[in-house]
Amino acid sequence: MVHWMGSLSYISRCLSWKRIMAVFFLPLALSGLIPHIQYGEYMLSKTGRPQSRYNWSHLTPLKLKNRSVGLGIANTGGKAAHFTLEGHKFLIFGGSIHYFRVPREYWRDRLLKLKACGFNTLTTYIPWNLHEPERGKFDFSGNLDLEAFVLMAAEIGLWVILRPGPYICSEIDLGGLPSWLLQNPNLQLRTTNKDFVRAVDTYFNHLIPRMVPLQYHQGGPVIAVQVENEYGSFNKDKSYMAYLKEALLERGIVELLLTSDSEDKVVNGSIQGELAAVNLRFLRKNSFLQLHQLQSNKPILIMEYWIGWFDRWGYRHSVTHVKEVEHTVSAFIKYEISFNAYMFHGGTNFGFMNGASYIQKHLGVVTSYDYDAVLTEAGDYTEKYFKLRHLFGSVSAKPLPSSPHLTPKTVYPAVRPSLYLPLWDALQYLDEAVKSVIPINMENLPINNGSGQSFGFILYETSICSGGILYAEAHDVAQVFVNNIIIGFLSDKVQKMRIPKFKGCQLLRILVENQGRISYSWRIQEEKKGLVGSVSINGISLKNFTIYPLEMKKSFFERLRFATWKPGPESYLGPAFYKGILKAGSSPVDTFLSLPGWNCGFVFVNGHNLGRYWKIGPQESLYLPGVWLHPEDNEIILFEKIRRGLSIRSRGKPKLKLF
Repeated sequence: MVHWMGSLSYISRCLSWKRIMAVFFLPLALSGLIPHIQYGEYMLSKTGRPQSRYNWSHLTPLKLKNRSVGLGIANTGGKAAHFTLEGHKFLIFGGSIHYFRVPREYWRDRLLKLKACGFNTLTTYIPWNLHEPERGKFDFSGNLDLEAFVLMAAEIGLWVILRPGPYICSEIDLGGLPSWLLQNPNLQLRTTNKDFVRAVDTYFNHLIPRMVPLQYHQGGPVIAVQVENEYGSFNKDKSYMAYLKEALLERGIVELLLTSDSEDKVVNGSIQGELAAVNLRFLRKNSFLQLHQLQSNKPILIMEYWIGWFDRWGYRHSVTHVKEVEHTVSAFIKYEISFNAYMFHGGTNFGFMNGASYIQKHLGVVTSYDYDAVLTEAGDYTEKYFKLRHLFGSVSAKPLPSSPHLTPKTVYPAVRPSLYLPLWDALQYLDEAVKSVIPINMENLPINNGSGQSFGFILYETSICSGGILYAEAHDVAQVFVNNIIIGFLSDKVQKMRIPKFKGCQLLRILVENQGRISYSWRIQEEKKGLVGSVSINGISLKNFTIYPLEMKKSFFERLRFATWKPGPESYLGPAFYKGILKAGSSPVDTFLSLPGWNCGFVFVNGHNLGRYWKIGPQESLYLPGVWLHPEDNEIILFEKIRRGLSIRSRGKPKLKLF
């Protein structure tokens, strides 16, 4: 009862008493147990529509010229606390789109759809690991041009909330932290450890000056900045969040600062004096209990309303029912709760971007970041889009913009790869191999200007002169070969296997795949990839390794053009590259590639890494943006780990495996 009344007390300040019970009985109303609950002029029903109408047409980045106070909080006269923008009452209707998961050529299309749906604010994470792939080497070009993305949002009429981390989670590799941080055994991630702080300061010295001119008070669209992300669930250093706040302020961030945590970790992740926001999937009676304890005089902001969920390899595709989303968002609008739809458009984990979870074992996140979002992975409308557009339209004093046309999709002729190159024949086209007495994990390889290897595969070779019990700790999955013959598999859970007897001395080869670093929890500190520790046979450590980093960069594929490719066999067991030509006609458009009969690997089209395919599902097709295709002939190269299929087919829509 104490918890119940505490929650009611907070909501009474934020929403006013005549709205209270509907919020807390929302789960019952959604389940059909309570057909409607009426308090004064407010009624929550299955078909009820919000009664207020909002006119923010003058509150857009291009129209609002006279600026002084930015996004603020009003709490006067005993009325409910609410946000203001330049003194006008304002609700944040936010939607998440990650620029790094969407081809740059499609940014405008996705942002126009966000605006047309009725949202007024864009939110995006900023991934440190992509912007500083090597220590001291920064990349804000092409698909990583943060400033261009934010300015495009302003041009379209959207405000922006930036989420610069340094940790972002986002189901991205290591939660967006660069893997080279793992080289230093004394560095403690997400703390005020001096080595970590030094790295963050260097990164912020390059990132924040790009953000400063984009702020509201400088004429830009950025109205708020989030400090770190979900630190309440990590909570290892009480000084850390205060350090990050000062790091932002001293570099020129002046807009509203906020934190974002799950509803039961809000206090741990908060910063004194700054707005605390919550992340949730459902409204429950205790959703705002900790928020009340922390800040009873501020408006509610749901920084992540999980409108769907991400998928993991080998598990069922996640779906959130449209009716559930419709009723929840209707309640947000009705009770004037600001929120951010995570995700409005998820996009794709192109390349090796994906992160992983740990649930009794390592579980990689799939290539598609569709997220069962408002737009599909390819930017198409869903039923959620039309339901939300109807809701927002019902409270908008002016008509919403027209929804943009769909991006066309097509089916191209099947591709039968005619050439192949076994991995062993491709090794000569890699960068120079590393020689080492003992195995070296990816992160500690002396490559990339001392920053190690972040993504891809790594091959270890050494000579052995007897069989026996092989022991090796491989992260995440390893194939073991004697010469070119596959003997078996190792993983983080399977660390021993028998090597058969043989004559003379032979070449032991261990090919390890990094399937994505864990993006959440304390386990991020231990996410080294490749072979970790010694390798032994019958308890005797093996020495003198030749190590090949297979990062699959564009420069490698350019060198492969000079390789002697062989006519493709009907069947080949072992890792190999397969090449074919996709004929796209004169005007290429989007498609999806399916790979029946193939096992596990990656697809590269004109040098673009589309991401991982894996027959275990649930994802059974890869999104191929039409903007990455040339008219007529397009080169497709597959790196298949185990055994080839016969052809590569295209589809007009994605394919999911049914479990």
